[in-house]
Amino acid sequence: MQRRTFLKSSVALMTIAIAAPVPFAGQARADAMADAMAVVEKYAQKVTAWDGPTTGPKAQPGKTIVVLAGDLKNGGILGVTTGVEEAAKAIGWEVKVIDGAGSIGGRTAAFGQAMALKPNGIVINGFDAIEQAPALEQAKAAGIPLVSWHAGPVIGPDEKSGVFANVSTDAMQVSTAAADWAYADAKGKPGVVIFTDSTYAIAIAKADKMKAEIERLGGKVLEYVDTPIAETSQRMPQLTTSLLQKYGDAWTHSLAINDLYFDFMGPSLAAAGKAGTDAPINVAAGDGSESAYQRIRAGQFQKVTVAEPLNLQGWQLVDELNRAIAGEKWSGYLSPLHVVTADNVEFDGGPKNAFDPDNGYRDQYKKIWGK
Repeated sequence: MQRRTFLKSSVALMTIAIAAPVPFAGQARADAMADAMAVVEKYAQKVTAWDGPTTGPKAQPGKTIVVLAGDLKNGGILGVTTGVEEAAKAIGWEVKVIDGAGSIGGRTAAFGQAMALKPNGIVINGFDAIEQAPALEQAKAAGIPLVSWHAGPVIGPDEKSGVFANVSTDAMQVSTAAADWAYADAKGKPGVVIFTDSTYAIAIAKADKMKAEIERLGGKVLEYVDTPIAETSQRMPQLTTSLLQKYGDAWTHSLAINDLYFDFMGPSLAAAGKAGTDAPINVAAGDGSESAYQRIRAGQFQKVTVAEPLNLQGWQLVDELNRAIAGEKWSGYLSPLHVVTADNVEFDGGPKNAFDPDNGYRDQYKKIWGK
């Protein structure tokens, strides 16, 4: 029936085809807006319920662990390190922290120092496990359990690298929430610049997801910028100025895989006559650094961070190491994320400039460990 109608009424159908896109596009945009707002609302709520493990091995006594920090200038890495130190004190372990100082050479040297200490466990904190493959092989051969934070795009065990558990929120949910907020804030017409660092597989995965989500919703990605996160202090001021000159008012929002990119944009934006809440509006898909909280609270060149519970994740890393040492399986826990804005910045640890869920996680882990 449809084919016969087409043959007999081609003129009428052509008229319909020309007229239809206007209401259809309007409805599609309304649907996309509703979907984006639903995601944002979901992750902007308070986190009060514990949904992590409630059983596991008792504390394995007298252990010494090493945290290999990719770069302690990175607020996410620093926050996780602080959490590991706090949790280790609660479980009764000694912690040694070695800073890779933001370079491959520094991290290689740090891994060598860690192996020389012959620890009972190692935390790979904030750098790609593949980068240090030879050192990981040495650790596996020595029978040293490895856990990690953001060491790759896969959450949980990674048999290939020998990591017992890679701890993270769902990076794709983080990226989706950031992109959806930007889309909704731009009333469905964002012009986005995305900042990432191809040194890290997880950073590329997050940036690709943000790009795909903006384009799926009907927004525009102006540019996809690959610039090293360890060099943001040197690169971002001039890069910001260049992007402003190139795109002008078309640049409505920035999406970055980490708050650190926005630490060094403010002076260039201010020099261009931008107020703290003017476009381009900065939105970070991780990690919820102290400086990001301060910018959001003050309305100074960042409106959103999709924060991870860094301190909680430090506790989880210690718990996962305890499970590894005890010969048990990883917990399977996926930690929550939080869309932080000026409206909810005081929730869940906000006064401490961190996403620290008010869900009793410390007591829960102590209960598991028998402490």
